[in-house]
Parts: sequence; structure tokens; C-alpha cells
Amino acid sequence: MVVKEFRELKRDRRTLGMLIGFPIILLVIFGYAANFSVESVTTALVGPGSEALVEQLPSFFDVVEVDPTGTAQDATDDLVDNRANTAIVTGDGAGPDVFIDGSSLFTAQATVAAVQGLGDSVTVDVLFNPDLKTSWVMVPGLIGLIMTFIGTIVTSLGLVRERQDGTLEQLAVMPFRPSDVIAGKIVPYFMLAYLDMAAVTALGALLFGVPFNGSVVLFGIGAAIFLIVVLGLGILISTVSENQGQAIQTAMFIVMPQILLSGMIFPLSSMPWGVRWIGFLLPLTYFIEISQGILLRGAGLGSLWFAYLVLIVMAIVIFGGAILRFRRDLAPELKTNRRRATEGAVGRS
Repeated sequence: MVVKEFRELKRDRRTLGMLIGFPIILLVIFGYAANFSVESVTTALVGPGSEALVEQLPSFFDVVEVDPTGTAQDATDDLVDNRANTAIVTGDGAGPDVFIDGSSLFTAQATVAAVQGLGDSVTVDVLFNPDLKTSWVMVPGLIGLIMTFIGTIVTSLGLVRERQDGTLEQLAVMPFRPSDVIAGKIVPYFMLAYLDMAAVTALGALLFGVPFNGSVVLFGIGAAIFLIVVLGLGILISTVSENQGQAIQTAMFIVMPQILLSGMIFPLSSMPWGVRWIGFLLPLTYFIEISQGILLRGAGLGSLWFAYLVLIVMAIVIFGGAILRFRRDLAPELKTNRRRATEGAVGRS
């Protein structure tokens, strides 16, 4: 039996590759990504005398903007629009006021600790998450993770199961086009995931007090676009998988990096560039940016347009490619079975 299992593994190269290569890849990538330390924070200096403050700040504060004519409202806008993680306002006669973006939890915690070294005259104000609650930061990411799970794993398993059971072939005797079959299979998953998104968002507000400071419509549109992307990934997985075991293996290979490299757990800014670039290729990275921006900071389309644009491009490329590949695999089966059904009907007549 042992020899038999090794022979089967040798023939199943995908499983063998997952057993040997996947743990090594996870160790290398996540070993570099698993870093809670924050080396620097993007900082905006606002108000009279802010130019002189540039040379006085420790290297931890990476100054990206200096606005001597700005006000406290301008500093807040910088944080809302995610142009900076921290804004220091000067010129009120007392010590500077430091505004910190609390929607980025680990960055905010590191900044609070760094600000304590600037002197007792500094006033600290943590915005958007004043108590630095972990749940306020995690729930927006969990919303995307749940949609990723349903859209990628559940969808791929459902479609592969249909192919294994032969029920897709039974559709050949019905007046359906491949596009009809695809839409009929995907719409229920889309609706289910969208309902789960609404439920998780509502529970996050009720159980953990997570605020919803932005536009509900804008958030709903972003969720819909993101869901189209992950549904496309699920279809792609189903087209390259012969059974549900292979679908699960492939889905985990796609889902795991999105959990750990999207910024949901570990801040992207603390990852080395050799790993960080992977995060910028993951759709969950951009949905987290949208969900945290709208829920916590009340950000609008003006500051989130790039994340929306990236998700739209991903949706077109991934979902479009998945549909074409699925049509290519499904159309011959439907055409052949429809021809057989027609020939059988003619023979009986």
C-alpha cells in the first residue's frame, strides 16, 4: 500500500508539487511578510514654521508634504485621503498637534510610541479609531476575506462538482447557450456573497461598534466589483481542476497569500519590497483599502479612485478570461451533446 501511494503521488504531479513546494513557498514568503514592526510613517507637516520642523524630526517620520499655510482641517484631510499616516500641525502658540490615522492599527501604535519621544508639549489625537481597537481594523478586512472565500473556493468547488457529476452535460438538451449556463451558475454565488457582506458589515457595527462613516452606495459598488474579481478566480480554478481536491489545492494557493500579504494582518509598509510587490497584485489589498477608507475614515471616491480602477481592470481581465476559458471548455460539450440529442430525436421519429 505504501508503494502504491507513492506511485499515485508520482503520477499526480500537482499534489506532489503542493506537498513539496507549497510549504517552502509559504515559509519564505510569509517569513518575510510576518513583521509587525513599522520602520517609518508618512508624515505631513502643516502650519506656520513647519519647514523648520523637517530637520528636527527623527527619521521615523518620513515627511511627504510640507504646507506652511495649511490648517488643522487640511491635516485631517491628508489622513482621510490617505496621503499621509500622520500629520503634525504647528503654529498655535503651544506645542505641535499630532494627528494619527487610527485605521492603520500597527502604524498608529508605533507612531504613538514615537511621538512620546518628541516632548511633553506635543498633543496627540488619534483619528478614526481613537481607542485603537483591533476589531475596527479587522472587520473591514474580514468582509473582503469572506467574499474571497465564497467567490473563490465555494464557486470553484460548485462548478467542479457539476462537471464531475455530469450535470453540465444534461443541460445540453435544454435551450441554453454557454453564457446562460455561466450566468445561471454564478449569479447565486454573487447574491449569496453579497448578502454575507451586508450581514458581516451590520454585525461588525452592532457587535463591535465599527463605524460606517462613508457612502453606503460607494461601498456597495466597491464590494460588487471585488466580488466579480473573486468569482472570476473561482471560475478559472474550476477550469484547471479535474476534481474537487485539485480545486481546493489551487484555491488555497490563491487565498492564503491574500490573507497574509494584503495588509489585513501585517502592514504592507513593514514588508520588504521582495515580498510587498505580491500584495499589490492581490485584489483583497485594494478592497481593504476601500473598506477601511469608507467605513473608518469616511473617504470618498476622490481618494479611493485608484483602488477602484485597479479592481475594475482586474475584474475585466480575470472575469473576462475566466468566462472565455469556461465557454471554451463548456461549448464543445454542449454542442456535442445537443447534436447527439438531436440525432436521437430524429432516429426515434
